[in-house]
Amino acid sequence: MAKRITIIQGHPDAQARHFDHALADEYAKGCEDGGHEVRRIEVAQLQFPLLRTKEEFEKDRPPDSIREAQDAIAWADHLVIIYPLWFGSMPALLDAFFEQTFRPGFAFEYDESGRFPKKRLTGKSARIVVTMGMPAFVYRWFFLSHGLKNLQRNILGFCGISPVRSTLIGSIEGLTERQRDDWLDEARGLGQLGR
Repeated sequence: MAKRITIIQGHPDAQARHFDHALADEYAKGCEDGGHEVRRIEVAQLQFPLLRTKEEFEKDRPPDSIREAQDAIAWADHLVIIYPLWFGSMPALLDAFFEQTFRPGFAFEYDESGRFPKKRLTGKSARIVVTMGMPAFVYRWFFLSHGLKNLQRNILGFCGISPVRSTLIGSIEGLTERQRDDWLDEARGLGQLGR
């Protein structure tokens, strides 16, 4: 069954291409091969300010770039989020993007008590692809994937997105060309399946 898929490419470097960009490209090609519709959000290309107060988060109107991203997320059945691991979590720019995008009224809304938010993104699934310098098993077992779990549970899950699957690509600087090609093939295959 064809899906609507939005790829969020979260590498913060807008000046150069990285392996994360190649993964997003191959995933998109796989989507097209599988008959899925695809939209892309390149976070590094967006212009938006940091949120600094609760009032800004809850009441300010998002900038146009964020509203366009919200439209692409609302449109999608499935989200794919690709980013490099920085200091054990997502880069600050991607975190700021989620703060701007997943606001009350879009991703969730407060009930009358203000204590039990209603999830507004239910019915969507996601895959998170994380590249990292350390071996992936070290991130999983020693660091307990803490940054990944924050995105899975405290951001996506909080808004109703489920299931959220993950792909961890470790030792990125030491990968051979064959290993890189294998990961690109994997991304393309996941795109074809819409997973």
